[in-house]
Amino acid sequence: MQAASPAALQQEQLQALSWWALQFSPRVCVLEASVLLEASGSERLFGGRRALLGRIQEQAQQQGVPCMAVAPTALAALALLQTLAPQDGLQLVGCNSQQLQATLDALPATHLAAARPHDITLQQLGCHTLGPLRALPRGGVSRRFGADLLRAIDQAYGLAAESYAWVQLPEQFTQRLEFLGRIEVASGLMFGVHRLLLQLKAWLLARQCGTTGLVLRWEHDLQRRSEAASGTLSVRTAEATRDTTHLARLLAEHLARTTLAAPVVAITLEALDVQAQPDHTPSLLPQDQASGDSLQQLVERLSARLGPSKVLRPQAHADHRTPQHQSWQPATWAKPKPRQTSTPPFPAALAQQPPWLLRQPLALAMHGDRPLYQGQLTRLAGPERIEANWWDSAPTRRDYYLALSEHAGLVWIYREPQTGWFLHGIYG
Repeated sequence: MQAASPAALQQEQLQALSWWALQFSPRVCVLEASVLLEASGSERLFGGRRALLGRIQEQAQQQGVPCMAVAPTALAALALLQTLAPQDGLQLVGCNSQQLQATLDALPATHLAAARPHDITLQQLGCHTLGPLRALPRGGVSRRFGADLLRAIDQAYGLAAESYAWVQLPEQFTQRLEFLGRIEVASGLMFGVHRLLLQLKAWLLARQCGTTGLVLRWEHDLQRRSEAASGTLSVRTAEATRDTTHLARLLAEHLARTTLAAPVVAITLEALDVQAQPDHTPSLLPQDQASGDSLQQLVERLSARLGPSKVLRPQAHADHRTPQHQSWQPATWAKPKPRQTSTPPFPAALAQQPPWLLRQPLALAMHGDRPLYQGQLTRLAGPERIEANWWDSAPTRRDYYLALSEHAGLVWIYREPQTGWFLHGIYG
């Protein structure tokens, strides 16, 4: 399904590409369906002109850029860009200051945008290239074709200053996409979501930030808006990220279980809780170059697919009552930020207890006077008596032991005088 007209699609691509280019220079503009980057002031930062050009060329190929041109002036680069035809792979053409005049003189006059409206007249005058056009009397060119053409020639050859409206990033990322057709199924929204995520990635990269949350909103058609309210889907991550592939997977998992109340005609994507995330120098160590998703990304994707209540993580508590030593929370919950005030250290006695406590203690079978759990248990340490809840009608009195199971390893068991032996925790 087509989501936008070619002109609208091109504008979105140019905007995303211009935001991506801001990582190399603050002077970026969109002109004649192309993205112009003035990078002379950034050469030293990236280790020289050759290193900067190589880095731009490598990443531009990943962005799907078909053609690149390098020249001392912006209009000269645009004119050189007209000589290339989009093909498979990135094409590059360029010239330096010494080659600028000879290179431009040999280019067709129509490669300069200001000369295209006068193409027929220039052909009749024999000005097929920019060289003969530049050789015409300046006064006659100004009177016959206007001052704009003369100014464009001077700017292309570096004889006049160039001035452009540089791209400015919005402070908050909120982008809307309107479909030409109507989307009937929630998973069909991913077509537009991918396009908005491309813009989000460029925006985050240019601002050197990451986001911990996204909000996707969709609007129903005019005929059904009175019957069905607009829908909203929120996605959260534990850590700030600019990995749009991971964000797309999370949105796809949620949309796969969403039912649209009515056909959708437009979507809006908004980034929440944007945090600074500067680039880090890549490591050459093999263990730091592991491919695939991180553990946190795997947990978040499983939580989106199975539900937050199905993927849990333990949370330790400094409580003298054994059943309250640990609680289980959704694994996608953000870790609490440390308080500014100092907190008491975790008790050493509790730190020696197993990291995995069963929600409900498991009653153990007996073989004579020895408890069984995947074989007979050998008591290694204990007893450690814990008494709690003495202030209410159900006091607890337990003798805890560290025991070894032949197949299960180290376990934490206890004995109650009236009820017998129970398994309460397992060591890793």
